[in-house]
Amino acid sequence: MATIRNLKIKTATCKRIVKELHSYEKEVEREAAKTADMKEKGADPYDLKQQENVLAESRMMIPDCRKRLEASLADLKGTLVELEEANEKEGPEFEDARATISEVEKLFQTTEA
Repeated sequence: MATIRNLKIKTATCKRIVKELHSYEKEVEREAAKTADMKEKGADPYDLKQQENVLAESRMMIPDCRKRLEASLADLKGTLVELEEANEKEGPEFEDARATISEVEKLFQTTEA
C-alpha cells in the first residue's frame, strides 16, 4: 500500500539523482578540460595517465546514474498510479511528483536526441 509519505520519499530520490547526474556531467566537462590542458602543456606521462583514469571513472558514473534514475522514475510513477487508484489525487505532494516526473522525462528526451 503506497502512502503519501512514500510518494514524498520517491520524489525526493528522483530529485537527488537528477542533481547527482548533473554533477557528474559537470565533473566530466571539468576533468576533460583539465586533461586537454595537461596534454597541451606536455605534462608528465604518469600524471596524464592518472588524469585520464579520473576522467574515465567520471564518465562511467553517468550511465550508472541514468539507470538508477530510470528505476527511481518507474518507482515514482508506480507509487503515483497506486495512490491515484486509491482516490488520493490532490495535494502539493502530487503536484511535486508530477512536476518531477515531467522534468525527468524531459531530461531523458533531450539526452537521447
